[in-house]
Amino acid sequence: MTQQDLNTGDREYIADLILRGEPLPADLKYTLFPLERLEYELVYDGKEREEDIVANTMAVPLQPVREFGQADENSWRNELIFGDNLQAMKTLLDKKRAGELVNASGQPGVQLIYIDPPFASDRDFVGGDDERAYRDKIVGAQFLEFLRKRLVFLRELLSEDGSIFVHLDSKKGHYAKLLLDEIFGERNFRNEIVWHYYNKFQGNVKRFASDHDVIFWYSKSSTYRFKPQQELRAEGTVKQMKRVWDKATGKVVNAKDANGKTLYQETNVKTVDDVWRLSMLQPADKTQNLKYPTQKPESILDRIISATTEPGDLVLDAFAGSGTTPAVAEKLGRRWIAIDSGKLAIYTIQKRMLGLRAEVGNKGAAITPRPFRLSNAGLYDFARLRKLPWNEWRFFALSLFNCTDEQHSIAGVQLDGYKAGSDVLVFDHTQHGGVVLDHGFVDDLHSQIGSRVGSDVFIVAPAASVVFLEDYIDKGETRYYILRIPYSIINELHARPFEAIRQPISEAEINRTVDAVGFDFIKQPVVECEYLASADSNTALIKIARFESEALTRDLGTRGNRETLAAVLVDYDYPFHASTGSDSAPPFVFDRVNYAGELSATDWTLSLPASELGEHMMIIYLDIYGNEFTEIKSLTDFGLSPAGAGVHEPASS
Repeated sequence: MTQQDLNTGDREYIADLILRGEPLPADLKYTLFPLERLEYELVYDGKEREEDIVANTMAVPLQPVREFGQADENSWRNELIFGDNLQAMKTLLDKKRAGELVNASGQPGVQLIYIDPPFASDRDFVGGDDERAYRDKIVGAQFLEFLRKRLVFLRELLSEDGSIFVHLDSKKGHYAKLLLDEIFGERNFRNEIVWHYYNKFQGNVKRFASDHDVIFWYSKSSTYRFKPQQELRAEGTVKQMKRVWDKATGKVVNAKDANGKTLYQETNVKTVDDVWRLSMLQPADKTQNLKYPTQKPESILDRIISATTEPGDLVLDAFAGSGTTPAVAEKLGRRWIAIDSGKLAIYTIQKRMLGLRAEVGNKGAAITPRPFRLSNAGLYDFARLRKLPWNEWRFFALSLFNCTDEQHSIAGVQLDGYKAGSDVLVFDHTQHGGVVLDHGFVDDLHSQIGSRVGSDVFIVAPAASVVFLEDYIDKGETRYYILRIPYSIINELHARPFEAIRQPISEAEINRTVDAVGFDFIKQPVVECEYLASADSNTALIKIARFESEALTRDLGTRGNRETLAAVLVDYDYPFHASTGSDSAPPFVFDRVNYAGELSATDWTLSLPASELGEHMMIIYLDIYGNEFTEIKSLTDFGLSPAGAGVHEPASS
């Protein structure tokens, strides 16, 4: 059916849907707005235009949380970013355009991207075969669009001679291949690499056992870097024809002696092909196995990074997980950016980088990583923001609400930028020792600029400086929107309602997709616990009596006690010093994590082995939105003596 095929009833039906603000059915949507067709492409419900993906994604500024290592003010720091990778990548794309992401060669952008995205293959549904098949298709389409949006940004972030490696399993790999062909161009497909993990225990399965993943390699363009890699032959030394590079023909040829006889040589190495026979991580591998569910061995990243980059190049992993990519990049002298939406992943990477060893597989001598920074993207600490100097506050305020930083003047009033073409003023709350934004300020502003501006003006201000409750004030033909920091959402300003990042409540949920929209501010949960010892004094017990989130989310009111708890992380031997400030305190390096799903089965009681505890321990209670409640406890808080000799005082709570 084409647009000319629409009858009067169709036209009236479409007009009615548009007037009521309801979505068009997919068949009519593509009739009215046909996609620009490629020779072939993957078509599914909810597929957006690339232009809309880039335009509609919010860039969230990066808020530094902690610096690891000392670096000069203007020198590069490797980046560990907590937040939704789509929004973080929009910000990184702005940095690329500003010339802040540059490779060793001077090429702007990222030289290498490796991603190991969630496979969307662990969903279980009740119902009959037809219902399950339908739900699988819906989830499949959602996953593909989730992945496609990120691939669009990843392509834009790559340098012109850069490469991307996408790691998937057999359940979604064939769909992803079509997306990659569409986004990067089939002409830029380089390899389908098969990772054959030959030592995985399969058990009894009624099919050929699955012993491989696939890794698709695409380049940004026809110009790309590649250095062949070599590996030891499994069969040992073999005899093979000696081959050399012939400059005259530009080809590799057999070398022969003066009599024309073919020469042979003994060798125990071979050039790596597209089947990589590399072991999976083993439980007994104490050197590199962090027990993170999706962790991959360092040998894979060693091969990828060595083949396609040079020292000093920039490597990005947008689904960083356990941190294999930044760990190997660090060892090979590459710079790196790692993004993940899971707090467990962030703390795992932090722990891994602080315990790094020189050799791949995390063996050899301990090494100190080059300076890196932990930043939040989308979940912010307002207390830190309030301490910023005015110019930094102004820049952050503009960035937070996706406003351009373009100072201009109207009728003598200094304005700061634009949002969707409308004027923006960042309210200077620091003037005269602190001023407030009241109705009088808006009246005065309108009297000066009201006749010279459009229908919308945006005023960004700290919430504590705004003395009225309205989110906007109408003056004549102009509406003055008040964008508060922290901010309660004005829904009419956004195409999609804000959605918070969700933390997993079980190990199985780590491989679920996370698609956050917008930003939020840290709200510390309310936590009440009992701390006591077991009767034999061998165990320290934490009983979680109350856990309630304070996050401003739409569904929070429906959740009961402990329903927003995601996990509890514990550092057994935290080097606590009462005089140490929060900015210079020792980093948290956790020894265990217990998910809420596990704790619910133990009546919300966490058991810690007393023999492994130091004098102090740090405990982090994490909610499903990424907020934390942190406390430091001593052995005496549990009624245990520092020497571990047993109970000697009543337990505290």
